[in-house]
Amino acid sequence: MPLMLRTPARWLRWLTPGLYVKRWLLLLMFSILMVDLGIAYFLKDIYAETRITGSPGVLAYYGTLQFLPRPVRAFLFGGLGVGLLVFSFYMLQRSILGPFIPGGDRSVAELLYSSRVRSRGPRIVSIGGGHGLSTLLRGLKEFTGNLHAIVTVADDGGSSGRLRDEYRILPPGDIRQCLVALADAEPLVKELFDHRFKDGTLEGHSFGNLFIMAMAEVTGDIEHAVRESGRVLAVRGEVLPSTLQDVVLCASVNGGTVVGESKIPMQEHPITRVFLRPDNVEINPEAALAILNADIVTVGPGSLYTSILPNLLVHGMVEAIKASPALKVFVCNVASEKGETDNFGVSDFLRVLEDHVGSNIFDFVIVNSNHNYTPTGGQSKVLFDMQRMTLGREGPHFILTDVVNRRIPSHHDTDKLARTIMKKVWRA
Repeated sequence: MPLMLRTPARWLRWLTPGLYVKRWLLLLMFSILMVDLGIAYFLKDIYAETRITGSPGVLAYYGTLQFLPRPVRAFLFGGLGVGLLVFSFYMLQRSILGPFIPGGDRSVAELLYSSRVRSRGPRIVSIGGGHGLSTLLRGLKEFTGNLHAIVTVADDGGSSGRLRDEYRILPPGDIRQCLVALADAEPLVKELFDHRFKDGTLEGHSFGNLFIMAMAEVTGDIEHAVRESGRVLAVRGEVLPSTLQDVVLCASVNGGTVVGESKIPMQEHPITRVFLRPDNVEINPEAALAILNADIVTVGPGSLYTSILPNLLVHGMVEAIKASPALKVFVCNVASEKGETDNFGVSDFLRVLEDHVGSNIFDFVIVNSNHNYTPTGGQSKVLFDMQRMTLGREGPHFILTDVVNRRIPSHHDTDKLARTIMKKVWRA
């Protein structure tokens, strides 16, 4: 029964406007009609000459069902022709196009429809890093193919940090996560890029990081490496480093200075301020252009001090965001992060952002409204503390909605978050 219900829906997808297919189907049917007309004239001549006096005439008489009324003949031949046309077109699709189309059992019509819809989607630039940004991108790529992910390059821990120290390249970790999130490749390819070696000299390295590093050596720079890696993974959109310069994230903690992104969350005292060294690093020109041409710019979710602010502190980043005609959206975390935002409310996130990069940047702030969850790992819920908000009339518009992932309560749900941005920000 489910198969019977599903098949008509698949064929009805071909009637959806914007596929650029129906015009060629109509031309195909018209050409078939011309061929049929020629055959009909040929049969008519045979029938007229023989007048049923010989075997060819008898064959033409019974073969064309002349003994039946004309309306019945038209219905039978027309129905048989349409049925054979649909069946042959379906088998042709499976035989010729099937091996070249990803997506399992998805039909060509479904793939064409989703591709056309995504190509007309809004131009969205998402700024951040880590798991938060990749979570958002996984959802947005289903709505638009015009995506740009701008990622931090201040990471100095784990595999990225080791490669950065040994080969003096921009850390590939956050770039890899975004590439995999945007990928339209086979699941095995995604798993391969995320695979982390457990033994030997490669212990701790992920294959994706090594691949990007090798691609950088082959192509000559990280920009081309990321672009070519995106082609391998068939990404829907583009991943851009926030800056092309070597940068180190530092923090003022308890009167002292902590140097290195990976060391900042390990401090036992609240973070006073974060800053970059050198302090004059310039924004990646491609990232600036993407922001200026965007319809929507999102910032977050992610680690406030080590994923979000390292992007915004790059010289020219905030200026580009303010100059852009896009709708600016801040996605607030659903749970605090140990060592960075312990016991933070929404107002604390906005206060820290204002202290570092100024006010009146965002048009919307997305806040989770579902508090029927318990974050893991000693984290606390990020609550909408309305009584502490001191925003004026020109403050952002708050969107309170359920965006929490019920399986992983400290994370956003990728589909809920993407739908909120598309329906409550873009379409509204």
